[in-house]
Amino acid sequence: MIGVSKLYCGAVEPGDVLRYHGRGAKDLPSHLLQFSADKKPVMVWNITRACNLKCVHCYAKATFGPAADELSHEEGLALLRDFKDFGVPVVLFSGGEPLMRPDLFELVKFTVANGMRAVISTNGTLITPDVARRLKDLGLSYVGISLDGTEKTHDKFRGEPGAFAKAMAGVTNCQAVGLKVGLRFTISRLNFREVAAIFDLVEEYNIPRICFYHLVYAGRGTKLVEEALTHEQTRALVDLICERTRALFDKGRNPEVLTVDNHADGPYLYLKLLQEDPQRAAEVLSLLQMNEGNSSGRGIGCVSWDGEVYADQFWRHHSFGNVRKRKFSEIWTDLTDELLARLKDKKRHVKGRCAECRWLDVCAGNFRVRAEALTGDLWAPDPACYLTDEEIGVNAA
Repeated sequence: MIGVSKLYCGAVEPGDVLRYHGRGAKDLPSHLLQFSADKKPVMVWNITRACNLKCVHCYAKATFGPAADELSHEEGLALLRDFKDFGVPVVLFSGGEPLMRPDLFELVKFTVANGMRAVISTNGTLITPDVARRLKDLGLSYVGISLDGTEKTHDKFRGEPGAFAKAMAGVTNCQAVGLKVGLRFTISRLNFREVAAIFDLVEEYNIPRICFYHLVYAGRGTKLVEEALTHEQTRALVDLICERTRALFDKGRNPEVLTVDNHADGPYLYLKLLQEDPQRAAEVLSLLQMNEGNSSGRGIGCVSWDGEVYADQFWRHHSFGNVRKRKFSEIWTDLTDELLARLKDKKRHVKGRCAECRWLDVCAGNFRVRAEALTGDLWAPDPACYLTDEEIGVNAA
């Protein structure tokens, strides 16, 4: 997760992070969590496989009904207790569509009552005024609503006419009750030309947060491998995101703008600022070093609806164990699993240009699951890295 507004536009300074002595995840506010020193994991819990839409890029391969083996309410509460004891700072309820699970509100209430921040990732179509009010009253911290473009594009991605209108109604329903809401946009060749229009929506609706997700090849998203951006398109898109974010800041608007799932964005922003503002570039490098790059299996984890534990929500083909058999905290710290042990220290295991890269300490080898999906070798260079050999300090010869 790379904060364009934090880094490029100066919304966060190194001193903002360092004043939290120890930089423990439990002490840092949400917008600074990516700079924590202890990397206690933000947990994605896919609480159900059920969804009311049929998105073409769904990593969970969601279905219209719940899976037969979803964790029960009591099993869910036990999982949340273990999260609390382990020091998990944030629980992100996802799916499927989390609002399809009847006890979501009780789970959110329990999470907040136990001192953790609760957020949801949703398609937004089920957020009525009453649902928004209930979530606000429960102390939910944030609602992330997925949007794939303007109306025609979004409805095609979601497989449902009217999905865009319902999602935007979800946005306004959250805003009406004072519940923080933002957008999530997964980038591919099918929709990247609509990023400018998404920024227009952010400005028009005064939306305080937008996350742009680089495509990861998982679930139904594996069918979109050929729709991934070229390196040149990715560079141009990151430039556009920076340009539009800066324009909003120049207007006195300061939304939080982030890119997710491609840590090459960090060094790219640093090199960009080195030409534009060398003093700010030095501060950005310090923040990137605190961030430490990709954190799958360390600073982020996932528990699926059936209790399986994964390195992140995309790495669903390798489970480290099941919370029905062992506590999550025991599974997450058991380094007898070779993959889990290596993911917690992945910089020692990456190969090729990643191993030689001057930015390895601030990128951590980028996204391993994407490298595995395209090459069959999870330690191979991430094919989505768009930095040149010269930019990473590798001799092309």
